[in-house]
Amino acid sequence: MKYVIFIPDGSSDLPIDELDGKTPLKVANTPNIDKLAKAGYGGFTNNVPEGYTPGSDVANMSIFGYNPADYYTGRGPLEAGSMGIKTTPCDVIFRCNTIYSEDGEMDDFNAGHITSEEAEILINGLNDYFTEKYPDFKGKFYPGISYRHIFVYSCDNVEDAEILAGIKTMPPHDISCEKLVDNLFGDCELAEEIQSIMFESKEFLQNHEVNQKREIPANMVWLWGQGVTPKLPNFKDTYGLDAAVITGVDLLKGIGVFAGMEIIDVPGATGFFDTDYKAKGEYGIDALKRNDVLLIHIEAPDEAGHAQLIDEKVKAIERIDEFIVGPILESLEGEDYRAAILPDHPTPIDIGTHTRDDVPIIMYASDMPGDDCEAFDEEAVKRGSAAKKEGYKLMQRLIDGDF
Repeated sequence: MKYVIFIPDGSSDLPIDELDGKTPLKVANTPNIDKLAKAGYGGFTNNVPEGYTPGSDVANMSIFGYNPADYYTGRGPLEAGSMGIKTTPCDVIFRCNTIYSEDGEMDDFNAGHITSEEAEILINGLNDYFTEKYPDFKGKFYPGISYRHIFVYSCDNVEDAEILAGIKTMPPHDISCEKLVDNLFGDCELAEEIQSIMFESKEFLQNHEVNQKREIPANMVWLWGQGVTPKLPNFKDTYGLDAAVITGVDLLKGIGVFAGMEIIDVPGATGFFDTDYKAKGEYGIDALKRNDVLLIHIEAPDEAGHAQLIDEKVKAIERIDEFIVGPILESLEGEDYRAAILPDHPTPIDIGTHTRDDVPIIMYASDMPGDDCEAFDEEAVKRGSAAKKEGYKLMQRLIDGDF
């Protein structure tokens, strides 16, 4: 038996006036996904436990089969895991965005989607700047992909690490055009140290030669999503199956690393609109030849939601259907398999950020009849018979055929 979970990140939405009151999932041409829906079971689920911020980190930990209430420690640690960064119990790992700030506001949380090559120069330069100015500097920056990086702060003891890890920080994509000083995170000594690092980064970055050539300069870093390294049970020990992950996003790779899954790097997988959908589908087919489970994640619909670009969101959903869902399902014809498709969370166009609302889900089993749900969208799945259960139960539901 093979298992595949398709995760079109942030694809569910609210009715949009420009689409005559429909959603991107409703208007997108998705014959392969609809075929899966007609032979599967439709319904709703929720991947974000009560009290948690509806981020891709929490939501996808659920989809990967782990209850965030038991295992989630922060977004930063998951991304650090994917990058192979070694940490100690005294280390607090932050997500580090390169941002553009003007007049004290969050003008662009990704600095115009800075390239990885440009960002690496800036991030490495920050390390040199801080260590030269402060010989006992307790932090280190690690360059990642585009605007997504890591900052590790080494506390003096585990107790301080726990305090710093527990401070509420603000995701930069949630505070667009807001004053930075209105979104700081506390007045304890540790919090003030982190905040001073963010603001001092501007002294180095704003005049850097890389930024002189950019229309939208990466003139500051924003630190958030911090935590200590999590301890996830091994996926195969838990479910008895070998699993692989395909994604262009480091934090999902990190979940897979900590769970002992195979992490498949796909050339051209960018985590943006220009991701190579076709390559993801091809690598997914290959991954299922040597693994029981494939989790295949596509970030583009979420990015379109944040950017409030309706057409890009519809196009992303259609490309997922054509180049990923269709080819993978075709490769499984004649085999016993089970599949699911669901977003991790909604990213509504009108809001421009994540919400904690329920998401539509289709579950399919080649050995079960289905409930003829007709389509995968927010309205169609209401006709389905699948019971609503917590998102972290999905993997076991697929294994058990508990639809």
